[in-house]
Amino acid sequence: MASITGFGGAFLRAKDPDALYQWYERHLGLIRSEGGFAFPAPTQHPQIVFAFFREEEEYFPPAQKAMINLQVDDLDGVLDRLIAAGVTVDPKRDRYDFGIFGWVIDPEGNRIELWQPMG
Repeated sequence: MASITGFGGAFLRAKDPDALYQWYERHLGLIRSEGGFAFPAPTQHPQIVFAFFREEEEYFPPAQKAMINLQVDDLDGVLDRLIAAGVTVDPKRDRYDFGIFGWVIDPEGNRIELWQPMG
């Protein structure tokens, strides 16, 4: 039977896509390719989460229709670097047995979740 084999991407609307691409490249180290950012398969951790939130849920701003989650290998290191670069970083950190989470805000006000998976 034909089936879904994995998560293919995330798509966000932007007022200035080129400026936003440049910010994500400069501050998050993503490499732009045709059609957006591509992540080579060997660097991706095996778990990817696709979840729905109620409209009024405040896990991320209710006015924000989607939130991207990027996996990192050293959450504190990434956030320290972003703070030094003047990026808006939420001081809150959530730690669970499956990972550590932190958040940043991009230039268009989108809350981005950073996740350091455990193990």
